[in-house]
Amino acid sequence: MTGFTTRLSVAFRIALRELRGGLKGFYIFLACIALGTGAIAAVNSVSTAITDAISSEGRSLLAGDVRVELDNREATPAELAFLQSFGTVSASTGLRSMARLADASDQSLVEVKAVDETYPLYGRLVAEPDRPLADLLAADGNVYGAVVAPLLLERMNSKVGDEFLLGNARFRITGTIVTEPDAVSDGFGFAPRLLTSRKALFASGLIATGSLVEHAYKIRYNDPATSPETLRTKAQAEFPAAGWSIRSSDRAAPALTENVERFSQFLTLVGLTALVVGGVGVANAVRAFLDSKRTVIATLKCLGAPASVVVLVYLIQITLVALVGIVAGLLLGAIAPPITASYLAGILPISSEPRLYPQALALAAIFGILVTFAFAILPLGHARKVPATALFREQGFEASGLPSWPYLLAMALSLGALAALAIFTSDQRRIAAIFLAAMAAGFVLLRLVAYLISWLARHSPRSHSAALRLAVGNIHRPGSLTASVTLSLGLGLSLLVALALIDGNLRRELTGSLPERAPNFFFVDIQGSEVEDFRTLVEGLAPEGKLVEVPMLRGRILELNGTDVAKMDVPPGGRWVLRGDRGLTYATNIPENSSVTEGEWWPKDYTGEPLVSFSDQEAKELGLRIGDTVTVNVLGRNITAKISNFRAVQWESLSMNFVMVFSPNTFAGAPHAWLATLIEPNATATDEASVLRAVTQRFPTITTVRVKDALDMVDKLVGQLATAIRAAAAVALIASVLVLSGALAAGNRARTHDAVILKTLGATRAMLIRAFTYEYMLLGAATAVFALVSGGGIAWYVLSQIMKLPSTFLPDVAAMTIVISLVITIGIGLAGTWRILGQKAAPVLREL
Repeated sequence: MTGFTTRLSVAFRIALRELRGGLKGFYIFLACIALGTGAIAAVNSVSTAITDAISSEGRSLLAGDVRVELDNREATPAELAFLQSFGTVSASTGLRSMARLADASDQSLVEVKAVDETYPLYGRLVAEPDRPLADLLAADGNVYGAVVAPLLLERMNSKVGDEFLLGNARFRITGTIVTEPDAVSDGFGFAPRLLTSRKALFASGLIATGSLVEHAYKIRYNDPATSPETLRTKAQAEFPAAGWSIRSSDRAAPALTENVERFSQFLTLVGLTALVVGGVGVANAVRAFLDSKRTVIATLKCLGAPASVVVLVYLIQITLVALVGIVAGLLLGAIAPPITASYLAGILPISSEPRLYPQALALAAIFGILVTFAFAILPLGHARKVPATALFREQGFEASGLPSWPYLLAMALSLGALAALAIFTSDQRRIAAIFLAAMAAGFVLLRLVAYLISWLARHSPRSHSAALRLAVGNIHRPGSLTASVTLSLGLGLSLLVALALIDGNLRRELTGSLPERAPNFFFVDIQGSEVEDFRTLVEGLAPEGKLVEVPMLRGRILELNGTDVAKMDVPPGGRWVLRGDRGLTYATNIPENSSVTEGEWWPKDYTGEPLVSFSDQEAKELGLRIGDTVTVNVLGRNITAKISNFRAVQWESLSMNFVMVFSPNTFAGAPHAWLATLIEPNATATDEASVLRAVTQRFPTITTVRVKDALDMVDKLVGQLATAIRAAAAVALIASVLVLSGALAAGNRARTHDAVILKTLGATRAMLIRAFTYEYMLLGAATAVFALVSGGGIAWYVLSQIMKLPSTFLPDVAAMTIVISLVITIGIGLAGTWRILGQKAAPVLREL
């Protein structure tokens, strides 16, 4: 132990003395580590900041200690009294409807939220003008007050003080919403918010039997120590068939929290890709640095320094420099949350004050250390293996073959630890494992691609151009840049191509083929007494259109095979089915755009026990089989049905599709509304405007959704999401550029020798520039082709197998990829070669 301590002390002193000369040779190393570590630290810090804000500010985000939700019905007096026994209750009602100008010149879909006098129990609604909410919502005779999202004013070309109609009631815009405390917990809406009083909403006539309405009761506890579990237990015991959903303030926005965590995990994996790609840059930088220290290493060995001391000297240096890069990355991660908070201030209560998230920063630091060690160990093993005499004779490390087995084992253990850390810190471990396996396969494939490029260059026909012959020879000669360039750019470009193709195909689907296949309109909340008149009106306005009508109820799944779904461990892919209420219907025949995949459809005159047809994909996610039972709560009544069959549902058609379709006898006599779609492929924008205006005027309580408007909103969201993903992919591409720069720097010595010898033999600088340009052009083009094939394959799998959407190759993505690849390889290659071409021949020749 004493001998090792002595060697370590000596190595540490030598390492610090060498570092006095600065960090020359380590800049790319630092950039690679800082970039990857910073990406992981920033993503995880921001994610933690958002989830902590949702948790710590849960009461404000929920506007209560607990939220009790009922669908399509209000709480009974007994149920309301039960809730009031826990504290102050604030009731609100939410639905979608059509707001229209009094002169019928314009209309817009709105998300209506009607509140009582106690709203909000926590937090504060801020409006412009900033007056008490009760004053803003007060009625002036038969005209009710409403505050709206600024977007509604823009859509209806209105201003504060204007009047509009909602259902059968008249409203005046008294202000605009600046901050709505519980907007996040209410969930995402496709339409602008309209806030009014419950009295006004009931006067509008929009609340009718079967209407798609959500009633929420928020409670501020009398006793702050009250446990949400206590309320749930008592509610289940006293009102087992109520069918309400109970959410506490510690889970104010579960869907948002889950989506933030999923997105951050994806970006963390992208950041890890950047870090691992940067690891190749680390290896190149370490190799180049050690190559520049050949004479020092040779001198130490000749003076009797054990090989282990030489390795320790440079391992210490590399570790210290890596720590500098990691600290720089952690600083980037630390400042990310307050910067993000400034953009999300109006949406989430994230504090803009600087705050550290140790767990997120520690995770990024560990990733950085593991990557550094995993990729630096092989060059160190080479340095140990090469004898001093060979180093004095200008032999490079590349000629020494593989290092000894302890170094290979250390690298394998480091990579294994890196993979284990990435998998076990992810909630989606299977996806993380697949991602890492794909990345490892990508490295192996890129090595094979590099070998193939070299083989093709070696067996290519002899060219008459000396510059081209030299370029082709450089591609397949020992120590060539082929492997470095393909590894450097291959993964980053492949990721960029995959994301660009997925984004492009989604945009193409949303703005092109999908609107052509989708209905023109959805009509919601058609009362039974209105169906005939509604059908007559629409068929008269669109005689060539196809009008499809189905009965529509709302219900919540309570149990699967008698087990409470709240107590089940459900896979992520099936959670959305159990979250909140679902649209339900009944049918005699198999719905359009569906086909039975297993089981049998019920007879037309079926009158037996309730049966249900379940969507095949969702059933598999939930682990359901034919004959299992599903218990749903509809209008305060629990109904248990047996699964009769599974259906393949074409969700991408945007037609009327349901997860569950029941046999007609299941809801016999139950009050319900109707849902309808209108499909008219030849309708113009003017025709659609006429239908929208006529239906809204004739049936003010029917909600009309123009599908194109909804798709435009989704397209905008996809664009925002794609921007964030492309930014993450850009990090990986930047890492690739750094790695390429490092690879070129690592080969500078050999390039210098080649250039000097060729110039001595009569080659001109122009000929050498042409040769290097051809070489980089060929390597860049080959790498671009690989990126297009691999990235295209990834995009095809995601689109066709996961999203179930058509996948089309986009020529503009191909052109962009080739241009980026050529610009990077030729630009960086020539930038690094220019200095070499100016090297004087005599000093180099004397060392050969």
